[in-house]
Amino acid sequence: MTPPEDIEIVRDQFAAVNDRDFARAMAHYGEGVTLFASEESGPKAGTYEGKEAVGEWFGDWFRAFGPDYRFEITEARELPGGLIYLLARHGGRGRASGVEVGGENAYLYRVHDGKVVQVGFYASREEALEAAALPEWSEGEVE
Repeated sequence: MTPPEDIEIVRDQFAAVNDRDFARAMAHYGEGVTLFASEESGPKAGTYEGKEAVGEWFGDWFRAFGPDYRFEITEARELPGGLIYLLARHGGRGRASGVEVGGENAYLYRVHDGKVVQVGFYASREEALEAAALPEWSEGEVE
């Protein structure tokens, strides 16, 4: 069972991003965090290991958009094995183009000892829920 404060850690990470308080957002991540971005989720798909690499991945994302870019969590719940699932809409203007952009993505998080240790970025609810059943998301993966 996931402690309720784990979901609040993830929610606060999104709130910090919306506030453009990236130091607070990254403070929620453990040093050995792993991020996986699926091929379908957009540019820069792949696996990124370590807080610095994950911070760069997020930084690249936000440098592409204007300061009005925001996330709205539309669903957040616990999954078996202590995973946290979120669905969020996001949108704003492109930094260079000024064009309105947006979408919806699904996320998987694992929090251990108050820090995010694993995060997955997916194109859809279905893709995230299928991924949650894969061995890399099994409960035994966290040291």
